[in-house]
Amino acid sequence: VQLQASGGGLVQAGGSLRLSCAASGGTFSRYNMGWFRQAPGKEREFVSAIMWSGGRTYYGDSVKGRFTISRDNTKNTVYLQMNSLKSEDTAVYYCAAANILRIELSLARVYDYWGQGTQVTVSS
Repeated sequence: VQLQASGGGLVQAGGSLRLSCAASGGTFSRYNMGWFRQAPGKEREFVSAIMWSGGRTYYGDSVKGRFTISRDNTKNTVYLQMNSLKSEDTAVYYCAAANILRIELSLARVYDYWGQGTQVTVSS
């Protein structure tokens, strides 16, 4: 499975961005999907995840109430809508795919495939 993340950019604090992650080379609906981020000098952090059907979603504490994950299995794409952005949201954002049987989706080690990352910079 190949993952291509896009939609990052520079935005002012309080603004919004929508990230997209397009998958190819596999059956998208057989994967649970996640978003992680990594800021310079920091460890990779769980942001959000969504089950294969879209029926369940998960969020890291730092983004709850501000970010929304969704997916469109007909377009092989997962999205991350980011609202009320803060300077501390600045990071490279990665999408990842995990086998449908994996359920501990906040753990980076359960993901089998990773995208290349897209930079999000929030100016204060």
